Amino acid sequence: MLRVLFTFVFFLVSFSHAFSFPSKAQDDSGRSLEILRLPQRIVSLVPTITEELYLLGTGDRIVGVTIYCQRPPQAQTKEKVGTVIDVNIEKIIELRPDLIIASPLTDHKQIRKLRALGLRVETFDAPKDFHGLCENFLTISRIIGKEQKAEEVLERTKRKLETIKKDAKEGAEARVFVQIGANPLFTADEDSFINDLIEYAGGINIAGDVNTGIFSREEVIKRNPDIILIVTMGIIGEREKEAWLRYKTISAVKNRRIFTVDSYRVCSPTPVSFVETAKEMARMFHAQ
Repeated sequence: MLRVLFTFVFFLVSFSHAFSFPSKAQDDSGRSLEILRLPQRIVSLVPTITEELYLLGTGDRIVGVTIYCQRPPQAQTKEKVGTVIDVNIEKIIELRPDLIIASPLTDHKQIRKLRALGLRVETFDAPKDFHGLCENFLTISRIIGKEQKAEEVLERTKRKLETIKKDAKEGAEARVFVQIGANPLFTADEDSFINDLIEYAGGINIAGDVNTGIFSREEVIKRNPDIILIVTMGIIGEREKEAWLRYKTISAVKNRRIFTVDSYRVCSPTPVSFVETAKEMARMFHAQ
């Protein structure tokens, strides 16, 4: 990767306006300067946040994304600046962003370098539950001036989620095992929004009491889930389904209740896709 030195003075001049305090004054065209000083050129290094920016109606402000920012489809047309972990600093600087959104996975040295060049970098931790997911969404909305829009989105999604939860209570609780990885076998414990998904959909996570996500097939057999969810799609998902079919004593295997689910939606949800996935899971759990 190119390691190029850039002058701090250039960026101090280029971005000084982006970090000044908001003002209610207006420019010659009558537009509020407070609005103008909100981030207008955003580089998102977090796929879920890229999707959330579109939910908030600010997709047009995005100038750069990672190669993993695939949703919505419009995000794929944006300039690619690297991966979630490793970014092309030179490319980012060429895009002249006034906001860079990163995750804890992003190379910390690169984040420090971007900040040293005068660029604003906001880092968001991965949420552990639906509440944390909503809090991140609200925080982003405040930064970009879309808090009212975010509150409207969250109000709708929470209403839908409560309806799903209420309807799910009317059926028997399904005992669920979620497979996230195969080698080693990995699952979602209680400290995960996947656990939240299962519970909102009317299920019980059979691994909800473990301290680590590493599991064994022997333990799955012992706990005997009614449903197995494999978090992957395509050929790999079908291979894993075939692997489980060998364990004929498991209820999920006997009743052919092994499903594959989209890893993007389950592992990287927005508040909106969280609710959609919970609804989909509820149908799986309570289908006759």
